Amino acid sequence: MKKVLVLYYSRTGNTEKMAKKIAEGLANKNIAVDLKKVDEVDVDVLPNYDGYIIGSPNYFGTMAAEVKKFIDESVKYYRKIEGKLVAAFTSTGMIGGGGETVCLDILKAFLIHGCLCLGFTRLGHYGPVAIGKPDERVEKELTEMVNRYAEVLSRI
Repeated sequence: MKKVLVLYYSRTGNTEKMAKKIAEGLANKNIAVDLKKVDEVDVDVLPNYDGYIIGSPNYFGTMAAEVKKFIDESVKYYRKIEGKLVAAFTSTGMIGGGGETVCLDILKAFLIHGCLCLGFTRLGHYGPVAIGKPDERVEKELTEMVNRYAEVLSRI
C-alpha cells in the first residue's frame, strides 16, 4: 500500500480544511495517509513516504515561514527522496493575490530534490487555490487533485 504525507500549516483553518479533504479522499482510494500540521512533523520522516501533498496559506506571495523552515531542513535528504510524488495547495485572500506562486514555490523546492511534481489541466495548474474559506469550486478541485494524484501514484 502506498503511503502519503499530507502536510500543512493553517492559521485561520482554511488550509486545514483543504488538507483534511485531501487526506479523506486519499484514504478512500486505499492509500495510507498521515495528515500532519507542519510543526508536528520532523523532517526525518520524509523517506518513509511515497509522496507528499503540501499546503500553506499565502503570505506575501509565498508559503508560510513554518512550511519554508520544514523545506529548508529537508536539505539533509537531498538526493535521498528522488522520485517521490509531490503536489501543492494553498488558501489566499483574493484572486490574483499570489496563490499560484505559493504552489510553485513548494513544487520548485521538491523539483530540486528530484521529486515528481504533479501539475493539473482541469484545475489550478499548480494546485488548488481557495479564496478564503474553501467553497464548492475548491472542493471539486480537491477531489480532482486526489483522483489524479492517486492515479499517478499507482503507476510509480
